[in-house]
Amino acid sequence: MKFKNKVVLITGSSRGIGKVTAIAFAQEGAKVVINYVKNKVAAEKTATEIKNLGGEVLVIQADVASEDDVKRMVEETVKKFGAIDILINNAGIVWDIPVFTKTVEQWERTLRVNLIGAFLCAKYAIPHMENRQGVSITNISSTNGIDTLSPDSTDYDASKAGMISLTKNLSQALAPHIRVNSVAPGWVDTEINKNLPKEFIKSETEKIALGRFGRPEEIAKAVLFLSSEDASFITGSIIVVDGGYK
Repeated sequence: MKFKNKVVLITGSSRGIGKVTAIAFAQEGAKVVINYVKNKVAAEKTATEIKNLGGEVLVIQADVASEDDVKRMVEETVKKFGAIDILINNAGIVWDIPVFTKTVEQWERTLRVNLIGAFLCAKYAIPHMENRQGVSITNISSTNGIDTLSPDSTDYDASKAGMISLTKNLSQALAPHIRVNSVAPGWVDTEINKNLPKEFIKSETEKIALGRFGRPEEIAKAVLFLSSEDASFITGSIIVVDGGYK
């Protein structure tokens, strides 16, 4: 087991990519912290799946946009498991509506959750990671933060571009003891994307070289790789997992 007894904190892990990643870490022996904001039922269901695998798990409600919540989440994690080895900044939100119909409040919320939340989690987790071996941070960004144009999600795109910049800067600030990388998914077959218009899904799929949306498990594998000793000489990197989107 690659992560036996490692403590892994994954934000936004009650469903979607976060949930699948949490289960994947548990299958490799990690002690997993599941974070959610509102959907307690989904978080507890994920925790039950991990317990059924024989894994250790802790469920914590916290809004990563709140500094007080992040402090509490880290404190509860350390109280339960003693430290943090791996931080996965996965929590994110998006409103796909015309750019100039978005309010300042929506812009601020997107940036606080997607970008400032990642910064806060790193800030408060780092003191509990510094004296351990094989520690790392992986930020879940997006191809929207690189070169994908999507005017209806301008605020989301800006937050993900910021996360990529944050990744590169933290990788320098925390070297050589803590590695920091990012996974940038393209289209992934998650609950949030199932309600997209069928014609839109068809047109987007035609732009993907591999001819389909990705699976959450495929994103999780990239995250586990970057978090493992197999990636011990990788930091400040952005791994694009988009099936060859053009």
